[in-house]
Amino acid sequence: MIRKLSRAWARGVLALLAAIVGLRYVVRGADNRPPQPCLIVVNHQSTWETLAALVLFPDVAIVAKRQLLRIPVMGWYLKHSPMIIIDREQGTKALRQMTHASRVALAEGRSVLIFPQGTRTPVGIPVRFKRGVELLYRSLAIPVLPVALDAGRFWGPGAWAKAPGTVTVSMLTPIEPGMSAAQFVRMAEAAIEAETAVMAIGSSIES
Repeated sequence: MIRKLSRAWARGVLALLAAIVGLRYVVRGADNRPPQPCLIVVNHQSTWETLAALVLFPDVAIVAKRQLLRIPVMGWYLKHSPMIIIDREQGTKALRQMTHASRVALAEGRSVLIFPQGTRTPVGIPVRFKRGVELLYRSLAIPVLPVALDAGRFWGPGAWAKAPGTVTVSMLTPIEPGMSAAQFVRMAEAAIEAETAVMAIGSSIES
C-alpha cells in the first residue's frame, strides 16, 4: 500500500511538472528491459530521476543514501519501503550491507536501481562510477540495464528553477554478467556517455 501511494504521489508530481512547467519525458528502448530482475544503473543529473524512478520501474529497490530520509514525503517513503538505505560514512560496512540487501530484493523478485555516480552531476561532466557499483556487478551476477537521461538540461543539481522541455530516458542494451568488474564499469560508463552525447547533439539541432 505504501508503495502504491508513493507511486501515485510521484505520478502526481510529474503531472504537475508537465502541466505547470511544461517539463515532460519520453522513454526509449523500453524493450531492452530484461524480463527477470536486474541491476539498473542510471546517470544522475537531477532530482527529477529520483521521482521518475518510482514510476518508470515499478517494484524496484532503489539504493539511496541516508541523507535522503530528511526529504519531506520522499524520505518517509524510503524509510517505510523496501529500499536499500546506506550510510556512506561507514565505508566497507555500508558496501556489505548494500550487497546483502540487494540479494534480498532480488530474491523477492525486485530489480535493484542505483545511481552509480553517487551524487547529482551537472550536464557535460564525464560519467564516472563509484566503486560500489562494480561490487554489485561482481557479487550479484545478473544482467545490468544501463539507463541514460538528460534531466539536468531542465532541472540542474541543487537548483529550484525548472525549464520546460522533454527529458529523454534511454534504456540501453543490457550488459550480461561474467566479465571483469573493471571491464563492466568501462562498458557501462561508455554506453551512458555516448547516449547522453547523442541527446546533447539532438537538443542543439532542435534549438
